[in-house]
Amino acid sequence: MILSRTYRPEDMAGCLALFDSNTPRFFDVSEREGFVGFLEDQALRWPYQVIERDGRIVGCGGHAVEADGVSVTLCWGMVDNSLHGQGLGRVLTEARIAAARATPGVGRVKLNTSQHTQGFYARFGFETEAVTPDGYAPGIDRWDMVLTLG
Repeated sequence: MILSRTYRPEDMAGCLALFDSNTPRFFDVSEREGFVGFLEDQALRWPYQVIERDGRIVGCGGHAVEADGVSVTLCWGMVDNSLHGQGLGRVLTEARIAAARATPGVGRVKLNTSQHTQGFYARFGFETEAVTPDGYAPGIDRWDMVLTLG
């Protein structure tokens, strides 16, 4: 059974296990400290959710409304590496885009990701605005992408 729910502080270990399962291909180990800081602070203030399957956290991700009130940024989305290709990332992304659409005044969704997942987001209509080689770490490029909501 799959359950999507709001992140709680006791979910930190499960979310860090997801991060670790995606290191070093999708995240650099140097990013872990930033994710911990996010979970300790911003995940409790911004919409952030976890996906559970059979009582185990298998995905997490959230979004934040930018100060301009027009943009939503997707943040720290990930699925357990052993479960890639099973549709969990699609469910998580669709839910976050739907939440952005439901936010009054929001007209676009932004994200930054790597070369490994930019194609995944392109399938949802995200377009590349910039690419920064080694933007996260050596061998992990940063792709800034945007989806205009219509």
